Amino acid sequence: MDASKTVTRNDLYDTVHRKVGLSLRESADLTESVLNEISDCIVRGETVKLPGFGTFTVRKKGQRIGRNPKTGVEAIIKPRRVLAFKASPLMKTQMNAKPTRLVSDVQGNQADANPDSNSE
Repeated sequence: MDASKTVTRNDLYDTVHRKVGLSLRESADLTESVLNEISDCIVRGETVKLPGFGTFTVRKKGQRIGRNPKTGVEAIIKPRRVLAFKASPLMKTQMNAKPTRLVSDVQGNQADANPDSNSE
């Protein structure tokens, strides 16, 4: 996998389409629904914790005096909320592991080996 590749919404739609078997439209709707729910929670100031992936938190930053680096002029920076993401220990381990096999590849191979595992 190319480390410089940017994953887009369309890439996510296609991955859900291929791995879950929904139509492309249903995959797009499902992906958008999940992303919208995460966004809504963040806007409300809630913490979003995705085990094995990471945690999104909203932090409040107070008013402070900053300086324009080009001119040196002081300016007041208004209080604001910022989004922070902290990767889970599992994600950190995967990021720093040898790029031989990805977790999604392993899970996909297990499903291929046992096609009845998804049926009820």
